[in-house]
Amino acid sequence: MREVNIIMPVKDSIGITEQAIRAITEGGYTLTVYNDYSTAENTDRLDFLSKQYGFKLVNLSDLTIHPSPNYLLVLQTAQKQTINECKDLLIIESDVTVKADTISFMQAEAAKYENAGIVAAVTEDENGEINFPYEYAIRLQKKYGNCTVITKKRLSFCCTLLTLPFLKTYDFHSLDPEKNWYDVTISHKSSELGFNNLLMLSNSVLHRPHSSRPWKKLKYTNPLLYYWRKLTQHKDKI
Repeated sequence: MREVNIIMPVKDSIGITEQAIRAITEGGYTLTVYNDYSTAENTDRLDFLSKQYGFKLVNLSDLTIHPSPNYLLVLQTAQKQTINECKDLLIIESDVTVKADTISFMQAEAAKYENAGIVAAVTEDENGEINFPYEYAIRLQKKYGNCTVITKKRLSFCCTLLTLPFLKTYDFHSLDPEKNWYDVTISHKSSELGFNNLLMLSNSVLHRPHSSRPWKKLKYTNPLLYYWRKLTQHKDKI
């Protein structure tokens, strides 16, 4: 199995973020946290946590004046480093808490399947029920049980491994800079290029959706206001 370069984009929500960080570093994994213009107080807290948990902290304010979100810069920076180190890239969002064996299971699955492009762990809520963004996986689980399925549906980057062969095939500098998020585009591109996208129904992680950007929860509580903000403030472009 290839080693993995684990990254976590962070935007405030430090309480939940610390849980996510601790779950990774306690497993002995190396982690890079990309701080995407968190508040000064939360940036100081991340600096303290970096010393406590031993992860590498990259403040994007040192690299760009572009306002948050800077997901594209994170992806491009991580892709270059990961290819140079001949590793796979594992993205874990700051609102996701992995289990002790989550990462090793994903590495094994990537090595097991021929021509794997992207491997994702299914997300669940505190009650163990599949939740956003994998509601479509409920039907798959009822049909196939707890297994790994090859899918052409989009894979979110909640807890997602991008293999080295795929990273070397698709340059993230070709992504549309006008967008904010790229999981849909990248997962579809993986399928287009002939790679297998894998969703692990037996490998679940705890997901607290939109903890770092709570305004996005309006999509479910007040969709009219959400789409008005999205249109007028040019937010959440996928």
